[in-house]
Amino acid sequence: MKLGLVIDLDVCVGCHACTVSCKQWNTSGATGPLTDLKPYDEDPQGVWFNRIRHFEVGDSPNSKTVNMPMSCMHCEQADCVDVCPTGASYKRVEDGIVLIDQDKCMGCNYCSWACPYGARELDRDTGTMKKCTLCIDRIYDENLEEIDRQPSCVITCPSNARHFGDFDDPESNVSTLVRQRGGHQLMPELGYSPTNHYLPPRIMKPMPTAEAKPGSLISSVKKWVNQSVSR
Repeated sequence: MKLGLVIDLDVCVGCHACTVSCKQWNTSGATGPLTDLKPYDEDPQGVWFNRIRHFEVGDSPNSKTVNMPMSCMHCEQADCVDVCPTGASYKRVEDGIVLIDQDKCMGCNYCSWACPYGARELDRDTGTMKKCTLCIDRIYDENLEEIDRQPSCVITCPSNARHFGDFDDPESNVSTLVRQRGGHQLMPELGYSPTNHYLPPRIMKPMPTAEAKPGSLISSVKKWVNQSVSR
């Protein structure tokens, strides 16, 4: 079994619901409270397992904003595990999830430097590294309904851009999506073989619009938009 995520870049709207939901669940979950430093200041800082990057792809007028969520990829060849001097970072044999033993971690940052995806963060309160766990305390909780045994980010996503499943099962939802939509790994040339996959955005041509006729409602609106009106 190889558990991981498929993220559809074509429908992700960048709303950050996944990041907030992840923060909320993991603050009370397996990893313990996540640090927030100056949350209401001009320069807020804190530990987040999910972060969203924003890119503009394509040429105008066919360009498109792509919102790209980033978290731990749970790599097959996880260098973050190899460089850990205490054995705190490890990859589970039974499901492929990469975890950190908080009792063994000494916060040396070696794993963070080895990760090309920027998925690990140092919790300044505990002095240990923390990262996405695929909500391991949720997906195996038999007290939950089967439909709820998914990572918090997947359940919360309003656009259904995130999918969770077993990549070792060729008939699973994630394997099917990757096969049908040409899903790909992030930076596969590095040799880390990340488990998580992304579905590429589809660049659509803009729909033609009719020219506004003189005296029409649209023409009047365009005339008065951003105009200063004396009262």
